[in-house]
Amino acid sequence: MSEKETEHLRILIANERRDRLELLAQVVIRLGHEVIAREVDVKEIASVTAQVQPDVALVGLGLSSEHALELISEIVRDASCPVIALLSANNPAYVHEAAKRGVFAYIVDTTPEELQSAIDVTLQRFTEYHNLQGAFGRRAVIEQAKGILMARHSTSADKAFEMLREHSQHNGHKLADVAAAVVECHQLIMPALDLATAEPQD
Repeated sequence: MSEKETEHLRILIANERRDRLELLAQVVIRLGHEVIAREVDVKEIASVTAQVQPDVALVGLGLSSEHALELISEIVRDASCPVIALLSANNPAYVHEAAKRGVFAYIVDTTPEELQSAIDVTLQRFTEYHNLQGAFGRRAVIEQAKGILMARHSTSADKAFEMLREHSQHNGHKLADVAAAVVECHQLIMPALDLATAEPQD
């Protein structure tokens, strides 16, 4: 994400304590960002996150660590934005549990400038994480398409890959898109073939 894009972010803040929510909202606004949601209810946080689509979520540790961890879990489940945990004091056990639930960073009672730095780093890591996920996903689809072509044409993995690459170059499509089309066609055709070749029942 470029420096220009991080100038004005849409931020969701969540904390069990409403007084903390208001203080954090003021800090976020002073940094030039927009607070698009303030949430204290675990039951509501997932739907709120899906509805407002924040760039970042800041979750404060309020009265109960379990409440804060549940907030983190609900936001992370949607995976639409990175979560930063905010603490008023060092709490290694809480940080460990928050990390297990997918938090991207944590900050201990920090200045607005340090909060902004943490947001910038977190957004960069989140982008890299999604790019990596996408790369692994594309690779998996290509391997699946190769397997389909190997079975269909009784050929080797190298030859199946060459078939994908030649089709990609000839038609001007990305290799991953060609592989995805092979997989999708296979999934559409196979149920029909299975039905057609099924033994008639008495």
